[in-house]
Formats: sequence, C-alpha cells, structure tokens
Amino acid sequence: RCEAYAAVYPTVPDWVLNFSPLPSLSSPHRNLSAFPAAQSEHLQQKMSENGALPLRGKVLTVDTMNANVKKVDYAVRGPIVQRAVQIEKELKEGVKKPFEEVIKANIGDAHAMGQRPITFFRQVIALCTYPQLLDDNKFPEDAKNRARRILQSCGGNSIGAYTTSQGIDCVRHDVASYIQRRDGGIPSDPDNIYLTTGASDGIVTILKLLTAGEGRTRTGVMISIPQYPLYSASIAELGAVQINYYLNEEKCWSLDISELQRSLHAAREHCNPRVLCIINPGNPTGQVQSRQCIEDVIRFAAKENLFLMADEVYQDNVYAEGCEFHSFKKVLFEMGPEYSSKVELASFHSTSKCYMGECGFRGGYMEVINMDPEVKAQLTKLVSVRLCPPAPGQALMDLVVNSPQPGEPSYQTFMKERTAVLSALAEKAKLTEEILNTVPGISCNPVQGAMYSFPRITLPERAINEAKAKGQAPDMFYCMKLLEESGICLVPGSGFGQREGTYHFRMTILPPTDKLKIMLNKLKEFHQKFTQQYS
Repeated sequence: RCEAYAAVYPTVPDWVLNFSPLPSLSSPHRNLSAFPAAQSEHLQQKMSENGALPLRGKVLTVDTMNANVKKVDYAVRGPIVQRAVQIEKELKEGVKKPFEEVIKANIGDAHAMGQRPITFFRQVIALCTYPQLLDDNKFPEDAKNRARRILQSCGGNSIGAYTTSQGIDCVRHDVASYIQRRDGGIPSDPDNIYLTTGASDGIVTILKLLTAGEGRTRTGVMISIPQYPLYSASIAELGAVQINYYLNEEKCWSLDISELQRSLHAAREHCNPRVLCIINPGNPTGQVQSRQCIEDVIRFAAKENLFLMADEVYQDNVYAEGCEFHSFKKVLFEMGPEYSSKVELASFHSTSKCYMGECGFRGGYMEVINMDPEVKAQLTKLVSVRLCPPAPGQALMDLVVNSPQPGEPSYQTFMKERTAVLSALAEKAKLTEEILNTVPGISCNPVQGAMYSFPRITLPERAINEAKAKGQAPDMFYCMKLLEESGICLVPGSGFGQREGTYHFRMTILPPTDKLKIMLNKLKEFHQKFTQQYS
C-alpha cells in the first residue's frame, strides 16, 4: 500500500492493512494522527532514523528554558524538606529509624503544627461556602451577619463566583477601616487596597512593576540578610539585581542606617537601586524594629529616592517586653507632609500568620501610598490578568479585619482563642531562647516577634571541611545530619543568607509546647554529639 512502510516494517502489521484508503506518506496532506498513538510515534521514529523526517528533540529543555527560573532557590521547601518527606514515607513502610516521627520546624505553617483554627473564622467560611447553613440555629447571629454581607457582595450571592480583580468591595472597605483604627485615625482609602493571594502575591506584583532596565540600569532591590527566600527567588525570576544589606546580629538583628548606606553605595556601581524591602517583625530573625529605626529608614528612603516595601505579616506577633509593632504607614504620616506626601510605600498583610495561621486560604492585602496614578492603573491591569484572588481567602481577610466586637455573641470565645494562641507563642519564644542558650556552641538572640528563631551555631573545622568536600554548605551538612539522626527538620541559615564565616539554622516556634521541649532537648543532645564527633 505504501513503499515507505517497507523501510519501516519488513512485515506490514494488521493495523496498517485495516486502514483503507491510506494517503501516500509522500503527500503533503498525510495524516499520521489516523494511526494509534504508540504506532504513530514508532513510525515517526523509524522514519527519522531512515532520513524521511528530521529528528527533533524536546522543545523545552533545561538549556532552552527561562534562564532566570533556574536561578530561583527556595530553601524553606528545599532538599532538607524533600528528604524529610522521604523519611516520613520510610517510617510508614516500617523502616527502622532512631526516632518515631519527623518534627517539621522548617516552615511557618501553624495549623500543620497543631494550632487550632479560630472558631468564628471557620463558622463564617462554612456559612459562605454552604449558605443553607444560614438556617441552622447552631451558628451565632454575628457569624451569620458577616456571611450574609460577604455573600451579598459576590456575584450570584456565591463565593464560587469571580470577584472584581482588586477584590470584593466591602472587604476592601473593611480593610481600610481596620488600617485607620490600627494607625490611630490616619485615613485609608479603599481604592488604595488590593486584595491578594497571600502577602507573597502582592510582593511579587509590586516587584514586577518596579523591575526595568538592562546592564547597569537594571533595577536593584535592597533586601535584608538574613532574608525570607521569597525575595531572593522573586528577584532572580524577574531578572532584577539583589542588593544585600546585613542586619546586626550582635545587636539583636537590628538595622543600621550606615549599613544601608554602604550597601546602596556599592550597588550603584553595577545597577540602579530603586527598592528597599523591610520585614517587620522579622523573618527569619524574629526582631521587632523600634519606632526610631523606622523613622530612620523612611528618611533614608526619601533621601535616596527609594520605593519602600513593608512586609508586616507578623504585626500581631510581638512578644518581648518593651517591643511594640509600629506600621510604616503610621510612622510615615506622623513624620509630616515632608515625608507622607513624597515617600512611595506598599505595605502587606496576610491571613497566614499572627494568631490566625490560615496559610491554606491564601488571603492577604496590600495598601499602596503615593503611587503615580498612571502606574496604579497599570497595577490594576496587571492584577486583572489573573482575574481575582481566591474568594474564600478574601472572605477570611475580611474576618481578620472585621472580627467580633464587644457585645456580639462570638466576642468572648474569639478573644479567648486569640489570646491563648498569642500567649502560647510568647511562652514558646522565651522557652526556645532559654533552652538553646544553654547549649555550648549555640547562641540565640531573643525571639522578640514573628514565629522563628535564627540561632548561630559554632561548627568544628573537621565538619566544615567534610561538608565542603561533599559540596555542601556546612550548615546544610549539619541540618541534614540532624534530620537523619533525630528526625528534626530545620532550614540551614545558608538558605536565608548570613555573614561569611557564620552558620545558623531557622526553626519555627510553632510546635505544641510539649513537642517543642522534646525537639529542643533532642537538638541539644545532637549538637553536643556532633561537636564531639568532629572535634
């Protein structure tokens, strides 16, 4: 039936003979899709080998993919965590280990570590998701009222409908009211509020707007070291330039303006610094910035004409005596028109941290201040490409900023649960610092806020050399051994950045208190054993 078949198949298979009439394979109209997929692929491979078709490789390979993506690194879910998942699987399959479970202290995922959801939040989300429950008298009236208000703002009264790209209107108004209350009456315009898919989405969106130029004109983004890897990963993906400024570990991870100036001056030799990112309270370092420090940062940004990005997702997580959260917006406006009318600021909040811990809902917001109206129009266009943030996350964000008030049926339970979570975190912050500082070779600054400690570890020279021989960062080598021998999953400091010659790890303070004590004592035993082994 076709001469080309003879070169491919010495004996023509039955499936070929069953096709009639068959187009000539030399015809420009030949249609290989008529053949079963497996045989068609085999036929094309044979014909390529015989020179009848050009041999083609994959369109997308590691060599042809976006080079910026290959530069992205995200240590919080890196090799340590991947190995932890494998070990969990091995334990389930009966593989014997010197421990019975993996304790994951690598990520700020409160509910995964056993924190219970806030009852009021879940009640309202349940009502929004299944409105028939509005007829159920088990739910308090304030929860029902919140749900009705949110549903009435959704298309078709359904949380399954798309929302406007900037976010549900009533939620943005509630966010603006919350910011105004938080900041002592300083006005907040709902039109400056953008609801986001967690804070991360807002941060990346603003960085997209700011990234421009080539060579020495490329946008430089100033980030603290240690830093949260979202920033370094996003900067790499966008092709911007990462500019490191170092926090002062000896002064409880404080921020020095002289270090900002040094970093900026050096960066101007090879890029165009345009952005200064601040995380307050700090991640991974757990420090809380003083008001004076924030004022100094604002003056620096104004003087150097930098766009300020304030990551404030841990604003309720402040534990240390004498520490207090000050929003960048509040300080900016209290400094007067000289700054409040000039400095461009984007600030971010989320449902994922604080006392809520609702990471999976991906709720968040950003507020933009002093943004050029034409750029703001471009921002609105950019967020519209993804249609809208998840509606349940928007609803949850509304409950965070519009929580039960005195006199409402849910108020007492809500306050009891909120206080219990924050009190437990404060207790665990102090416990972590105290126990780690009893270990020779480990030094831990006070955990003033957020959900993490970032202790410095002293490693023996033999361990450092062995790690380098294996092509590993020394603290990665340490953390991997800790995981294999103790079942504790931490993230090495090298994943966040640190001064040359120092080594750290980041651990969350989220495990339940009894499990946290076990983990800290196992960590203490491991460090002593590790030090003896390599000394």
